[in-house]
Amino acid sequence: MNFLQTALAFAVCLGSLIIFHELGHYLVARWCGVKVLRFSVGMGKVVWSRRFGRDQTEWAVSALPLGGYVKMLDAREGDLGDLPAEDLKREFTRQNVWKRIAIVAAGPLANFLLAILLYAGLYLHGVEEPTSKINVRATETATAAAPSAAWSAGLRSGDVVTAVNEQPVAVWSELRWNLMQAAIDKTEARIAVERAGQGRFSFVLPAAVLAAQDLDGDVPGKLGLGVARPAPVVAEVIAASPAAHGGLQKGDLLLSVDGVPVADGIAFIETIGNAAGKTVRVAVRRAGQQLVLAMVPRAEQAKTGKGTVTVGKIGAYIALQPDMITVPSSPLAAVGKAVARVWDTSVMSVKMIGKMITGEVSLKNVTGPITIADYAGQTARMGAASYLSFIAFISISLGVMNLLPIPVLDGGHLLYYSLEVLTGRSVPERFGEIAQRLGIGLLLTLMLLAVFNDVARLL
Repeated sequence: MNFLQTALAFAVCLGSLIIFHELGHYLVARWCGVKVLRFSVGMGKVVWSRRFGRDQTEWAVSALPLGGYVKMLDAREGDLGDLPAEDLKREFTRQNVWKRIAIVAAGPLANFLLAILLYAGLYLHGVEEPTSKINVRATETATAAAPSAAWSAGLRSGDVVTAVNEQPVAVWSELRWNLMQAAIDKTEARIAVERAGQGRFSFVLPAAVLAAQDLDGDVPGKLGLGVARPAPVVAEVIAASPAAHGGLQKGDLLLSVDGVPVADGIAFIETIGNAAGKTVRVAVRRAGQQLVLAMVPRAEQAKTGKGTVTVGKIGAYIALQPDMITVPSSPLAAVGKAVARVWDTSVMSVKMIGKMITGEVSLKNVTGPITIADYAGQTARMGAASYLSFIAFISISLGVMNLLPIPVLDGGHLLYYSLEVLTGRSVPERFGEIAQRLGIGLLLTLMLLAVFNDVARLL
């Protein structure tokens, strides 16, 4: 069932982005008076098509689903000698350079527009998200003695973050976003917080700490920050489980495991997970009394990002839901926030690409269709808001990628036309052919790298 849901979510995401991108090219081409011969979703052999409109444009679905194209009347693709003069005027290469620039740029711009529309709709409706109340881990890991960066800076569990580097913060995603920006820019993060009963404080995560972060994964988590969660109260105990045999009951407040205090449900689950097959003594508070219960976590296999591992489980559900908040925006504010989000995401994507080229960021951050499909399925199961937000993010990524100055991509054609504007002459045909071959080679290399990274993540 999950596989079918993932496949459907991926198909809807990719299909909608391809259609929107190609519609950008198509509509601007028609607006500029260029004749469009075919609009295809997919590449390669046409498997279905119909013709519509005055120009009898062929609307097609092709065999390879990873992409699409708009085929215009183009002298470079065949002999146009038999065409009437009226159609020859509508040939692509006979248009002035500014019309050609507009047609080529319309695809990526359509992706940015789609992202703005999706984000604006989400902001207008309001999205339920965890608040910016934080949990701070005292040490780098559960088994390490070194203090975490957040703890060393002075942040403490229960603090409510109100701003990062002067940027207001109300929800966890905004906090995470601003920390990612600081890590990419290698600047310090000045964090303003409100501490219950004590007032407002400001703390600094040093630039050196943020610059040292691997951007692949959970940056806040590596700094020692997590979403604040409720007190670890037992929500349910499964019959005949280690928890039931040990005497754990619904409503028990978990205090410690083998004398080590547990801050929340996540910390308790991590501790039990590392104790498979071992007897643990769990201290709880029940009806005002403190009890110590002995139980042996059952060893089970679980899939993680690092493969299949053995974890301990006792058969109890713990309260994990953090404080949530829904922040709707006015129409004007929603559009403004959406435009800012798309701009910031685009800039961050360009910075990441630049850092991968210079070696500052690992190439394992290049992802392919398998990873995208996995995330599409995960976000679809989380709800409509998460799924639409994911589509918006991928739409931005597609827009940025297509603007890269690589021959065969839109950005490569825009580079040619920019040179034509500067020199007054079109790029020599021979030069264009060589550049096309190099561009195809580079794209194939990137695709192979992306698929390799996808498979490596699975293994």
